[in-house]
Amino acid sequence: MSHYQPNIQDMQFVLSHVLNVSDQLKSLPVFEELEDELVQQVLDEAGKFVGEVVAPLNRDGDEIGAQWQDGKVTMPPGFQAAYQMFWQAGWPALSADTEHGGQGLPTVLEIMLYEMLSAANHGWTMAPGLLHGAYECIKHYASPSLKETYLSKVGTGEWLATMCLTEPHAGSDLGLSRTKATPQADGRYTLNGTKIFISGGEHDLTDNIVHLVLARLPDAPPGPKGLSLFLVPKFYPNGERSAVHCDRIEEKMGLHGSPTCVMRFEDALAEIIGEPGKGLNAMFVMMNAARLHVAMQGIGLLDAAWQKANAYAKERRQMRAPASKQRKAKSAAEADFIIEHPAIRRILDTQRSWVDGGRVLAYQTAIELDRIKHADKETADRSQRWCALVTPVMKAAFTHQAFHGGSDCLQVLGGHGYVREWGIEQIVRDARVAMIYEGTNEIQAIDLLVRKIMTDGGQSLNQLLDDMKAETQIETAEATQLRKLTQNIWTATQLDPSVGHRVADDYLRAMALVLLQWAWQRIDANLDQDSPELKDRWQSPSKAFRQWVLPEFAMRSHIIEAQCAAS
Repeated sequence: MSHYQPNIQDMQFVLSHVLNVSDQLKSLPVFEELEDELVQQVLDEAGKFVGEVVAPLNRDGDEIGAQWQDGKVTMPPGFQAAYQMFWQAGWPALSADTEHGGQGLPTVLEIMLYEMLSAANHGWTMAPGLLHGAYECIKHYASPSLKETYLSKVGTGEWLATMCLTEPHAGSDLGLSRTKATPQADGRYTLNGTKIFISGGEHDLTDNIVHLVLARLPDAPPGPKGLSLFLVPKFYPNGERSAVHCDRIEEKMGLHGSPTCVMRFEDALAEIIGEPGKGLNAMFVMMNAARLHVAMQGIGLLDAAWQKANAYAKERRQMRAPASKQRKAKSAAEADFIIEHPAIRRILDTQRSWVDGGRVLAYQTAIELDRIKHADKETADRSQRWCALVTPVMKAAFTHQAFHGGSDCLQVLGGHGYVREWGIEQIVRDARVAMIYEGTNEIQAIDLLVRKIMTDGGQSLNQLLDDMKAETQIETAEATQLRKLTQNIWTATQLDPSVGHRVADDYLRAMALVLLQWAWQRIDANLDQDSPELKDRWQSPSKAFRQWVLPEFAMRSHIIEAQCAAS
């Protein structure tokens, strides 16, 4: 079956008609001269590069994979050449500052690019996936000398970067990290320890790799407050290779094209980023950027799975579909395309509703990120609230849907979906890890409910819902119920602090449905009812959202209320 092709028309509809992104961005002085023609040109060229260069490498990336030998990693055929084209064309630097070699374009164009890349070739996309976060981390926290050496190299993508957090005994609980940093007389440090699950820790895509590493100073207190952040490159500016070793790469369920490395630091000379003991503050700049990118992986992979299932359903004939009143009955000898069967139509329209609604939320989140950087304080504070509450929902809900919804799309192909020939089983395998990395989905739910919403008794959530209501002039029953659920949890946690942790997953899911409802209200409000093309394309997933997706809210509400009542 043919590989993924970006559907720029659908993405542009959300960008221009649903969100009116041009007007939103031009309200910021830095983008007031941004031309719609430039935005369209960037998206068209991105779609062409992704469809013609990156997508065709996906199969070999999975079947041949990255290869490790004697500490060196060789990437799958075509990966290196494609990355060099990617870097030299300026794609990694879309939103980086112009003074650092970037193009200074809006963040929304960057995340749209990474949506396409993830859908086309998730394994390849893992390589540049951390660049933006590493760039922001170095820009905000590194010393002037480190910025001079590394900032433009990372910002432009000439050098790739890693995020070295996890250790064999320390996954989600970073406070357990044991990697040691020992001060040296010249102001540098030596790092000793082992980090695991390091995406792109070693490869042959670029001449250098910049490792950002969490480690503990000798006098540091235990726990997360004792961690500092360090930078150690594969090669130092003088050409000397650092004492950073790739001991092996993991054999994984999916993402075979991305080397997941075990990295050993053995007296590796490093420089500190930010203040001692404030490593997590600096690292979270990188992690939060990564979480939005992971949400885009979910949306992109689900779209890729849907494309394969939809194409198959239009060409595969099986049995007779129930005849509708509008359709003339066929002879008993004829079989229908399976897309005419209600069960298949339900699967396809349901997953389409997640992709379409997810794009609205993701693109709006990207706009809010630029407002945080460039708008007045009141607007920036409102945007910060949006990003703080919506980002964990996006990461968890859409990576969950990529795997489970992708599995539903595989079901459309029946037995053909289970075999490698059709390519959809790779999407399901590749998608599974996104529910785990950059903070597991359970961690996202706890972060949302316990650490953000419960700390102020739900005031921030109510303000977010008020902002959303102002956009549509509608307060839905589900949004009102979410306010009530928040208050019920707040009351229950005063008696039993564990309640919030128990219902966090259900709460995040309920909030995701309210956010999607808002997104679909925005879409529905911008459909031209006189356009048959728009009606055919958008009304079926809109109806599917109301019929098959939103009713889950009632179930989640019931679970939360029962747990609160039992406390």
